[in-house]
Amino acid sequence: MFVDSVEILVSSGKGGEGAVSFRREKYVINGGPDGGDGGKGGDIYFKVDRNSDTLSYFRGHKHFRAKNGKPGLGRNKSGKQGESLDIIVPPGTQIFDIDSGELLLDLLNDGDRVLFLKGGKGGLGNTHFKSSTNQHPTYSQKGMPGIEKKIKLELKMIANVGLIGFPNVGKSTLVSVLSNAKPEIANYEFTTLIPSLGIVEVGDYKSFVIADIPGIIEGASSGKGLGIEFLKHVERTQFLLFVLDVSNYRELKIQFESLKKEVNNFSQTLSNRQYGIVFSKMDTKENDNSHIESFIKEFGYKLKRSDKNNLCYINDDYVKSKEIPNFILGISSLEKTNLDELKFLLFDCIKNA
Repeated sequence: MFVDSVEILVSSGKGGEGAVSFRREKYVINGGPDGGDGGKGGDIYFKVDRNSDTLSYFRGHKHFRAKNGKPGLGRNKSGKQGESLDIIVPPGTQIFDIDSGELLLDLLNDGDRVLFLKGGKGGLGNTHFKSSTNQHPTYSQKGMPGIEKKIKLELKMIANVGLIGFPNVGKSTLVSVLSNAKPEIANYEFTTLIPSLGIVEVGDYKSFVIADIPGIIEGASSGKGLGIEFLKHVERTQFLLFVLDVSNYRELKIQFESLKKEVNNFSQTLSNRQYGIVFSKMDTKENDNSHIESFIKEFGYKLKRSDKNNLCYINDDYVKSKEIPNFILGISSLEKTNLDELKFLLFDCIKNA
């Protein structure tokens, strides 16, 4: 089950008590204090592991505690330090303080191990309290308490390219033929109910990550349909790919304007990302491309190169402008039309984003 938001309670370990002890040896009368210090409480760490891609584990585990430190012992022996706890999360996990809403950690890189809560310090044994006026101290320090914090974990997927489109426009099919991802595919809306990532190979030694996001509808940015629950997963993407369906009952202009509006309402920063447009399901269209060309003309895209046979429009100045798409490309996932071209275009855009 895909889970991208959970609330948990984490507690670092309590420090162990210092010992009250006195030397007891043959021929030694009234030996001095030899109480050892208590062990430090265990710390809480967050560790990033790319083999994990959901927060579903935390649905059944709500309280995470590091071990307490052990009490000190006689003969100046310190107590054992409490075992620290590593909490494993996928890349892209953010940690928020529930009470204040403050972002505490943003965990991005695989293999990172970040200290979150320090364990309590162990108490001092009575050895430390010996003085010229107090040769036999009968007290020691208690260990310091650990830290307890209520936090919220939110997962925002990390991908190079995020697909934006209405339901059932061919996003999942496109991801399945471009990458190693195997999303559910069917001929009805909202087939994709969870985001999925796929690795797209470009040649022998190059690749990038593409994210298939559940379909967006009008009002998604305000919570309608699947709403912002999944829009947040494209926040980290370097490049947006708008997927417009030439066979959809919505006109191309309406599809694009609605999608741009929802992205802009959700995040102004995200709406300023560079982007491209693909016309999906080109195998279903008739030979007349006039409605597609009018769409391009109406929006005033001054694209410098075009191949009308393959319906490929490329903006040579895309690095300098975010107002127009880097490219507009007609594709067919079924017939594999322009898919190789799309891979190289996306890789080139990512490299220059």
